[in-house]
Amino acid sequence: MRTAVFVLVALGLAVLLVPPIIELDQQLVDLRAAGLPPSLAHPLGTDEVGRDVLLRCVYGLRVSFLVGLVAATVSMVIGGTLGLAAGSAGGLVDRLLMRVVDGFSSLPHLLLGIFIVAMFAPSPVAVVVSVGITHWTSAARIVRSEALSLRGRPFVEAAISGGASRSRVIYRHLLPHLVPHLLLAMVLMVPHAIWHETALSFLGLGLPPHLASLGNMINDGQRSLLAGNWWSSLAPGLFILAPTLAVSVLSQRWRDRLNPRMRSELAL
Repeated sequence: MRTAVFVLVALGLAVLLVPPIIELDQQLVDLRAAGLPPSLAHPLGTDEVGRDVLLRCVYGLRVSFLVGLVAATVSMVIGGTLGLAAGSAGGLVDRLLMRVVDGFSSLPHLLLGIFIVAMFAPSPVAVVVSVGITHWTSAARIVRSEALSLRGRPFVEAAISGGASRSRVIYRHLLPHLVPHLLLAMVLMVPHAIWHETALSFLGLGLPPHLASLGNMINDGQRSLLAGNWWSSLAPGLFILAPTLAVSVLSQRWRDRLNPRMRSELAL
């Protein structure tokens, strides 16, 4: 738990403070320093054209995190809206919307994402649209399940019996209880969105090559592996893996706090 917090805080400070503090161009090419191994001057070495790998990883993590955060927000808005509509309405509306969710869930996310970004030029907007459209189904299922559970609670039934409108029931009684679950789903979606952005950029379909994306860095670094420059690919890979594992640990603790009954059942 403490290790996960430390990793996220350290990476967050690096993303926020390093670019303003270090007045260096992460695209600066220095062929005299090309392919240098890790050292005090370059803690993670340099790439095939002399760019500092650590500085590019920090910039790449910032770009990937921003893209992943926006994409996760788009997914939560789409999925939360449809899930809330299905769970609060019930009946035919619920069945129709869930068939739509089942249809999208049956499609392979990565292949559908590749198809979407292939229709546009590589850009952050294309990646956000791709991830947002293909990853909203999990949020829709979570919100629908919680909304159906809340509809049977005494305070919701009392509000309905008292003549409260459907909109008042949704905004006054359902949404306050659904917000923590939506936030948890969004937090879990951010590293997943980063992974998809990395995969798309690695394939050359995500962010433009001039941006220091982690996927672009791994793609560039694979050409240096035969020359023995293993750090060019290892460093961005670790910058992807570390925050993903840290977020997974923290979200598991958050999920246990939201649903202590599930935690007790798993402990038996």
